[in-house]
Amino acid sequence: MKNSILFIAITVLLLACQKKEISKKEIRDADFDKARSLVNKNNDSAFFYFSKVATSNKDSLKVALSYNYMASIQAESSDYFGSLESLALSLKFLNTNKKEDYDCLSSTYNELGVNNYNLKNYQQALTYFENALKFSEDDFFRLIILNNKALVYQKAGKYNLALNIYEQLLLKKSKNTSEYARVLSNIAKTQWLQNPRYDAAPKLLMALKIRKNEKDEWGLNASYSHLSDYYSIKSPDSALGYAIQMYKIAQKLSSPDDQLEALQKLIKLSPSTSTKQYFQTYQNLNDSIQTVRSAAKNQFAVIRYASEKNKADFLKAQAENIEKQKDILLRNIGIATLFIFLILGYIFYQRRQKSLRQEKEIEVKKTELKYVKKVHDGVANGLYLIMNKLDNQESLKNNPIINEIEELYEQSRDISYERPRLKKLPFNEKIADILKSFASDDTKVIIVGNSTQLWEKVTEQAKDEIEHILQELMVNMDKHSQASDVLIKFEQAAQKINIYYTDNGIGISGQVQPNNGLTNTGTRIATIGGSITFDTNVEKGLKIQISFPVS
Repeated sequence: MKNSILFIAITVLLLACQKKEISKKEIRDADFDKARSLVNKNNDSAFFYFSKVATSNKDSLKVALSYNYMASIQAESSDYFGSLESLALSLKFLNTNKKEDYDCLSSTYNELGVNNYNLKNYQQALTYFENALKFSEDDFFRLIILNNKALVYQKAGKYNLALNIYEQLLLKKSKNTSEYARVLSNIAKTQWLQNPRYDAAPKLLMALKIRKNEKDEWGLNASYSHLSDYYSIKSPDSALGYAIQMYKIAQKLSSPDDQLEALQKLIKLSPSTSTKQYFQTYQNLNDSIQTVRSAAKNQFAVIRYASEKNKADFLKAQAENIEKQKDILLRNIGIATLFIFLILGYIFYQRRQKSLRQEKEIEVKKTELKYVKKVHDGVANGLYLIMNKLDNQESLKNNPIINEIEELYEQSRDISYERPRLKKLPFNEKIADILKSFASDDTKVIIVGNSTQLWEKVTEQAKDEIEHILQELMVNMDKHSQASDVLIKFEQAAQKINIYYTDNGIGISGQVQPNNGLTNTGTRIATIGGSITFDTNVEKGLKIQISFPVS
């Protein structure tokens, strides 16, 4: 007799697992729910939907549970090896370190034990039942696992071990319940198997009575089987009666395996006139069962193959899609990179063009300064010298030619002091450009403190005069000083700006001589309320300090 308790236990825990899983996740899976609704109604279709979930769902617990259901359906069709394969797959998706997986781990190990029990691998079955107990946190299910373990010991002939478990279970059961009756009946059968002279009838009949009162039809099926076996030698007529009762209730339960077991008892116990009829019924039923189960095994294999193929096709398509997305990404990266390089190239080009324009403007300015110096040195100074000579001659003092020469002098001086301008340059950069334009291989010009902030509060008039003054100083340096190092330092002190000019040239002996280049600097600085000091008492070179107020 296939022990119905084993399969009832599996169903109970699977449903318990599913309830916990559903409560944890609000979004339900249509295929999984469809499969569950078909269990024990249309197992082929249920198997198909469970297989579909197992090969496509991303919820590992739901996948494990689907394989567990598939294993149960396969075991119902006696496809024990197929069932073991499904259970092995179920374990792959369960984590022994995750508490929420414990119920399904317990169920899977229990069913592995059931399959090995049916394949008569008793030692392996015991190992799996131990693992099932390890993960079971449900007291009721632990009792069922222990009952299964005791059945294995009973089948293996280890009656004392089986009885030890049954006696522990009996203490935990309330009398007059189906569970109590099951343990009591199993104890009686085990004691009788251990000792054929043992009087098991009282316990067996008490269990039968409880099951009748409880209307436990699966329990009655087991009781009739136990009583028929017990009375088969002592009272064959009673054994036959119980076998007939077992056959009837097995038909009512639609349990083909129990029907076959009952028919085997009837063939053995019935008079010869009825034996042939029971044997024919047995043969027909057995052939039918084998045909159905063989077809079911093939159907399960086909469904599994189709599901795995669909999964493989899906993964292949997914891989191709990923590769395609990768190609698109690489193409987009290439386009973006090219676009960035184009932008950077454009920016570089614009900056280069600006730099070239500035260099050109500086070159033009240097050229202008060169000619300015020539005008100043050659023309203005020459005219000034002629004017002085003529003024010193009494006979020519009132000559109109002197006035004309003076006008020419003023014009040449104005030309010499017109500033070459760099368009739209900050004032500090203009000053820096003017000063640096006098640098050469022989003369190093150093500028300190010429910042943008320094000139922020300086008026345009003051800027204009300072620009002229510095230009005159640098022209003088370039013409006369023979300096190799020139330092121009700018600093602000309170409400004044100080400019310190220092060079290491030949310096100026005595007082500053009247000439357009330096004496006019005093006039210019005075117009903006400033002062200029020439320090001629240095051992070498020249020091000049320019100070003017900030508005």
